[in-house]
Order: sequence, then structure tokens, then C-alpha cells
Amino acid sequence: MKKYQIVGIGNAIVDVIAQCDDEFLAAMGIEKGIMQLIERERAEKLYAAMAERTEAPGGSVGNTIAGLGNLGLTAAFIGRVADDTLGHFYKAALNAEGTDFPNPPVKGADLPSSRSMIFVTPDGERSMNTYLGISAELSTEDVALEVVENTEMLFLEGYLFDKDHGKAGFLKAAQGCHRGGGRAGISLSDPFCVDRHRDSFRRLVRDEMDFALGNEHEWASLYQTDLESALQQAASECGLVVCTRSGADVVVIRGEERVEVPVNRVVPVDATGAGDQFAAGFLYGIATGQSLEVAGKMGCIAAAEVISHYGARPETDILAQFKQAGLL
Repeated sequence: MKKYQIVGIGNAIVDVIAQCDDEFLAAMGIEKGIMQLIERERAEKLYAAMAERTEAPGGSVGNTIAGLGNLGLTAAFIGRVADDTLGHFYKAALNAEGTDFPNPPVKGADLPSSRSMIFVTPDGERSMNTYLGISAELSTEDVALEVVENTEMLFLEGYLFDKDHGKAGFLKAAQGCHRGGGRAGISLSDPFCVDRHRDSFRRLVRDEMDFALGNEHEWASLYQTDLESALQQAASECGLVVCTRSGADVVVIRGEERVEVPVNRVVPVDATGAGDQFAAGFLYGIATGQSLEVAGKMGCIAAAEVISHYGARPETDILAQFKQAGLL
């Protein structure tokens, strides 16, 4: 038995969430519905403009790992935080949820801990303004072999591919996971990230990954073709391929097996974390030996739960929902 069933590596970001209207977005120059990277001065300005803000540990794969911990898997998250208030908040919050955070806050760091200002409009759409800070500096020195060699599954966040030391950290982690007999996978994270690092992403998916998750835009961007052709190419190079499609059926391909999992459309209260929690539900199914169809349904249930309330992490018993749906 491995110490961990799942280990994630990603940006350790504190989510700062506030409600607003479209007029506020326009006045602040915030583009609605997307994630924008911002500089430190802009981050401080937006933070000061937030009314009734709430804070929660976040980051895409961080949210997924928290969801898997909520589902009862033994989990750890590898990320980089500074020795500051937000850094200690992040570590303590993960530990309180039952997720290990093996990286100590970095003392004397030049950059502060990362934060994302998330503005949620009445239609449930979220506009994310992310200051990466120290989390984007994750490198091989942050990847402990005793952690990645001792997990059944490893899940990587594509956002960290923006810097060479992040790529090196991913390679070290994936190879360590494989040496320990585990399976490694990645979230493509963002079509613009894919655009910037297409060749490196392709090599990673083809040569190092056992599974890969992305949405329709990310897969089409990765292979620069239509979605169906992109998925066929991905499936020929990677053992397990998952594609979410903005409320349409989820496509899952493993070798010659292909399933399309229907999505029940609901009006979101807050769409933050939908993809992250889909990944949590789906990977829970894979980790526990479920069929592709059942794993896909688990992902859809977890995603539907998180968009029914504010925040990017589950607030109810997802396992109970799986049982109610006849999946367990």
C-alpha cells in the first residue's frame, strides 16, 4: 500500500471571493468570465476594492485534491507558499481538510504567497484575477521523491508549465511516480497556456502521462485541429483522455473504449471550480476501479454540487450523492 492514493502538484493560491455586478467589472476594467494574470500592484488595488470578501485555499489542482480528500482518499498537495499570513493560512486550511501539505512556507522569500481575486456576478459567472506570486516559482527542489514515489496517482496542473523550472519539476515528479509504480496525469488547464507551450505539452502527454484531462478548447488548441481529430490523436498517444464540453456530454476515451457521459444542465450560483471538482469526482472513480461511465458520472455530480454554491470546494457529502445516484 502506498502512503497516498493521490498527490497533486499545482499553484498554491488563496482564493479571495466577492460578489459584484457587471457595472463593477466594467469600472474596474475586468474582463468577464475568464482568468487573467495580474501584477502585484493590480492585485493590491483589486483586493482593496472587494466588499465582504471571503478567503479559501484554492488553485486548480489544489481544489481537485481537496475534493478527493473530501471523498475520503489519502491525499497530499505539493505547492509553494511564502512565510506570510496567506501562506500559513493555506497550509493550515489544507491540513484541517485532511490533506497533507509537505512543503514548509519559504522563509525570506522575495515574492508573497499567491492570491486570486474572484468576482462573482449574479449569473454565477466568475471573473478571476490571479497574482501568481511565489507559487509559480515551484521547481524540482519542491518535489520530494518520498512523496511522489509513494502515491498511486499523481495529478499535475498545466498552469505551472509557464516556466522552465516548473517543467523540470513536473518531469521529476512524473518519473518518480512511475518508479514507484503509480500513474501520472495532467490537467491542460487553459487554452492560452497550451498555445504558449504546445510542443512541450505534446511531448509530456505522449511520453510521460498515463491520463490527461482538458476541455474542448484546450484539446483543439493542443493539436491545432478540430475537436474530434484532436481527441483521436490524443487517444493514440495517451492511455486515458477526458474532454469536457461546456455543458454537453463529457467524452472519455481509453484505448478502443469510448463513452459519452450526459451532463444535467443547471443554472450555476457560482461556476468557480466546476472543472476542478469534475476532475475530483472522475479521478475518484478511476482510483477506486470504477468503469469510465461511472467515473464520468461521478465527475458530473461533483461539478454540479460545487456550482450550486459560492466557492470552489464541496460543501456537502458527495459520496452520499454518489450512493443516491446508484454509483456506489
